[in-house]
Amino acid sequence: MDAVKNPYAPGAGTQPPELAGRDDIRSRIRIALARIRLGRPAKSVLIVGLRGVGKTVLLYRVCDEADAEGHRSVLMEAPESRSLPAVLAPRLREALLRLSTNERARDYARRALRGLAGFAKALKFKYDDIEVGFDFDPEPGLADNGDLEQDLSSLLEVVGKAAQQAETALCLFVDELQYVAEADLAALVMALHRAAQRKLPVTLIGAGLPQLRAQMGRAKSYAERLFDIVEVGALDADAARRAVEVPAKVEGVQYMDEALESIVEATEGYPYFLQEWGKHAWDVAVASPISREDVRTASRLATAALDEGFFRVRLERVTPRQRQYLRAMAELGSGPHRSGDIARVLGTGSPSLAPIRSQLIGKGMVWSPGHGDTAFTVPLFDRFMRRTLPDPDWRN
Repeated sequence: MDAVKNPYAPGAGTQPPELAGRDDIRSRIRIALARIRLGRPAKSVLIVGLRGVGKTVLLYRVCDEADAEGHRSVLMEAPESRSLPAVLAPRLREALLRLSTNERARDYARRALRGLAGFAKALKFKYDDIEVGFDFDPEPGLADNGDLEQDLSSLLEVVGKAAQQAETALCLFVDELQYVAEADLAALVMALHRAAQRKLPVTLIGAGLPQLRAQMGRAKSYAERLFDIVEVGALDADAARRAVEVPAKVEGVQYMDEALESIVEATEGYPYFLQEWGKHAWDVAVASPISREDVRTASRLATAALDEGFFRVRLERVTPRQRQYLRAMAELGSGPHRSGDIARVLGTGSPSLAPIRSQLIGKGMVWSPGHGDTAFTVPLFDRFMRRTLPDPDWRN
């Protein structure tokens, strides 16, 4: 098999050759953006799911599709170490500069740029990581109170008017939204609510881990009424087979049926893992069709690659005590697990473990699907932990 022609694309946010099983979500977002552009009511969208289900891939694809439809897209990732204003301000500036080239929207876009200057200068004392160029002097009284909730609402309102004049929609695409501080989330929700009340074409398409739903609810009690929350998970068997089979067919390569079934079973249909298995199956195979024996060999290579990359990079973010907590969860299986059960494995009481659990939630390693329950945010992480920290070493 020609390694140069290997069609699979395992990687962080790398677009797969076949985006299988996500057509309904893409259609829902396309319709929502089209309605918002026309001034008709439509909710913003939150895409939530575990690591490896393709949230980033989906977000980037719908962003590209929004651009193709003539919307103004603002694409960003919310890192753990930066504030929302610091991430948002430079991207808004780029969007406004593009809008200012539209004759009908020019005056509104320039006013929004003046508002952005006031916004950044007023909040600089509270958010010292804001770095954005100023194209115009601030307009006194416009988004410059120094209060994020008030100022972001005022800023998005004037930005929305510029987009409205340009007969387009401003779409904020934000990945890793769970890392945004709840106070910043509250300001963003409030600003989007105000724009929706005024029928302005401003919306958010966000992606994050499952805990994002609860974070939004804590930020603003009315948040769930403003968002269409879409949960993405593993692909069903048919979609998983398409994700593996179609890219190979394009290159003139076939899979034996039992080989495909072996991949779907080994990966449990998780999109990232499908790409990893497909890549290694292609590299191992001598010729078409790819056989079950090829997949058996590829499984060992794919597992090793995941252990050294996808899984280990996450394990390296935790402390030794947090690692023990994760290993205790793995001892119980894939989860979710009751806090009391995890405590019994560790030989201690649940209250003493509460800070560790909270820290792991903050790092995006685990989440709480229900009161007192804890689950991994990374699929198959329990197997990795058992391979990496076998009994009885992890207890020491």
